[in-house]
Amino acid sequence: MVEVLRAEVAELRRQLGQNSRNSSKPPSSDSPFVKPAPKSLRGRSGRRPGGQQGHPGSTLAQVADPHERFRHEPVSCTGCGGDLAGALQVGLQRRQVFDLPPITVRVTEHQLITRRCACGVTTCAQAPAGVIAPVQYGPRITAIIVYLYVGQFLSKKRTAAALAELFGTPVGQGTVAAMTERAADGLDQFLATVRGCIAEAPVAGFDETGLRVAGALHWVHCARTDKYTLITCHPRRGRDGIDDAGVLAAFRGVAVHDAWAPYDTYADATHQLCCAHALRELAAVAETTPAGQWCWATQASHALVAMQHLVTQAIADGADTVDADALAEQAHRYRSAAQIGISQTEARADPVMAKHHALARRLIDRQDDYLRFTTDPRIPADNNGCERDIRMIKLRQKVSGCLRTLLGAQQFCAIRSYQSTAAKHGMRLFDTLVLLAEGRPWIPAIQ
Repeated sequence: MVEVLRAEVAELRRQLGQNSRNSSKPPSSDSPFVKPAPKSLRGRSGRRPGGQQGHPGSTLAQVADPHERFRHEPVSCTGCGGDLAGALQVGLQRRQVFDLPPITVRVTEHQLITRRCACGVTTCAQAPAGVIAPVQYGPRITAIIVYLYVGQFLSKKRTAAALAELFGTPVGQGTVAAMTERAADGLDQFLATVRGCIAEAPVAGFDETGLRVAGALHWVHCARTDKYTLITCHPRRGRDGIDDAGVLAAFRGVAVHDAWAPYDTYADATHQLCCAHALRELAAVAETTPAGQWCWATQASHALVAMQHLVTQAIADGADTVDADALAEQAHRYRSAAQIGISQTEARADPVMAKHHALARRLIDRQDDYLRFTTDPRIPADNNGCERDIRMIKLRQKVSGCLRTLLGAQQFCAIRSYQSTAAKHGMRLFDTLVLLAEGRPWIPAIQ
């Protein structure tokens, strides 16, 4: 009985000790009272903090051709008080002020003239493209509303209030919802293009995260490359949700993901398991080891980080391959540490030990999948890119709460896919949203 209670206490302590540094829990779930101190798994780079040498920066700088110029003349001499009108100019200082002009909504009226022909038939002029109602908002106001609601995570109520306060334009919450719906409905071709580009990519990342929709837990799925982002929402986390995204089932490249089992069921893809997730799991093991005592998890963690440094250095040096001897040494340290971890936790006497044993066993059984990044510079060692892409979804929930309908969540994810992909291609987000509002969305070139 005592042993059972000890096991339960150990498991509860493990659960209470989980945070974003030693598990897959997001930083937003960390308690503000026991928030872990920031600690990078990469170690020190030796560089000073802040901008590095050669970094262009973004300091405000004068322009050669300002929109307006005003000359300011001195009236009288500060020495003798004499009149300076017509005096010799010997210098000029340029001072520029960057500001916005007063912004008001501009109303354009389109008068559709009707004429009666001599034959008795009356004909009315055609309205310009996009002008479909007696009164409507234009594409730029629509783009601003979508940007505030989807890009800056304001609620419908706050988005409507922002338009009224900034531009003096009253907008209802229903209008915000309708504009978002129309914008998302115009993305069918874009989403099909992105879905196909990711499916054909040699390397792609996959991840998922929870999102409250209509008061229940739903799942946001992400498939991405350095150029494309596809974000979808589904009630299920497993294969149903993954298949609904329509990428991984057709994917034949290297899929970068965490060790969640459903991803491994896609046998046509090659797999790279996320080393960042493994490092967090190893950190959780090391935290259970008494201070000053050697820990197999610490050695495995150091070996993983060292191999990532070797690959990064090889890429920076332009080398075709990583230093084979140095890589073999770290791989041996990794494997030896995991083997020791297996033997030390073989008893699996309690849930915590069983969890540590499963980790050590996975490091051995899936060694090729963890270290695949050492064989191909195109393959990242972690899935941090996906986590960055879907972090915005979690931020939206934190700022404005859950979404009320699954359809609304799917529309939100579709527009986030559009914005993220446009940003990866160096496009100005507002310009792409104006194109979307005009009914001619930007479509990325197939590469």
